[in-house]
Amino acid sequence: MSSHSVYQPRYLPRYERRQIRGLNVNITRWGEPAATPWVFLHGFLDNSATFQFLVDAFSEPMAVAAPDWRGFGDSDWAPQGYWFPDYLADLDVLLDGISPNRPAVLVGHSMGGNIATLYAGVRPERVRAVVSLEGFGLPRTSPDEAPVRLRRWLAEMHSTQAFRRYADLAEFAAGLQRRQPFLSAEQATYMALKLTRPSPDGGVVFAADPAHRGLNPVLYRREEAQACWRACTAPVLMMLAQNSEFRQSLGSDAEPEVLQSIFPNLQVATIADAGHQLHQERATQCAALIAQFLKDWI
Repeated sequence: MSSHSVYQPRYLPRYERRQIRGLNVNITRWGEPAATPWVFLHGFLDNSATFQFLVDAFSEPMAVAAPDWRGFGDSDWAPQGYWFPDYLADLDVLLDGISPNRPAVLVGHSMGGNIATLYAGVRPERVRAVVSLEGFGLPRTSPDEAPVRLRRWLAEMHSTQAFRRYADLAEFAAGLQRRQPFLSAEQATYMALKLTRPSPDGGVVFAADPAHRGLNPVLYRREEAQACWRACTAPVLMMLAQNSEFRQSLGSDAEPEVLQSIFPNLQVATIADAGHQLHQERATQCAALIAQFLKDWI
């Protein structure tokens, strides 16, 4: 693979390791540390490197710190499994270290956006502003689903989770472009390098703990998420993708007017010709909206 076929970052990242609640966590940084850092929170099966295109789209290097969540990227795997409140606790400890005296700006994609908005309601004093990229919660569930969900989870305990193995980076990159047609070949190759690790059997697999593939036995309770959102005092920019496959699964719960009725201080922006990974596919538009939003609040 020629180096000329790979996206070349405009702003080079640097890396550090921190102990967070018993795990070694990788932190990717861009720019110089600032009193009010921007903390970028990646989505499911992603890692901090997936923000490179967005970081590069700003006119000057911003002070960004982006963790690889536990079990993703270069962070340690959690031997006891993964529970959503752990991400809030990890973020709490991370902010103790990088922004102990001033509220931080949280920019999260998908799962990271959900973590950011929940945390902003639980710890409103620690958050200056929130940008949520397609982080609008999950589809509603019913208590009646619990028996089947728990039965399936128990059955999974007797099996071993594994990610699909790809023959090489080119196959992985081709899959990315099928799912994200707005990515260039150079960007897809860059993402393939950052999202995978070598497989013992040859080829590559996702750089993540296969345990993430397991079923969560705890039903998503949207009413609880919305209670946290209502307690959020920070201004929130919710960015939606016009062609988001995930947004469609929520029905009216993802409509701007519904979201605005829940968050006390919410702006909504829709990015045209973009899918769920809008911060990669339309980095320039996203960066411009984020810069304007934060200019008004920090």
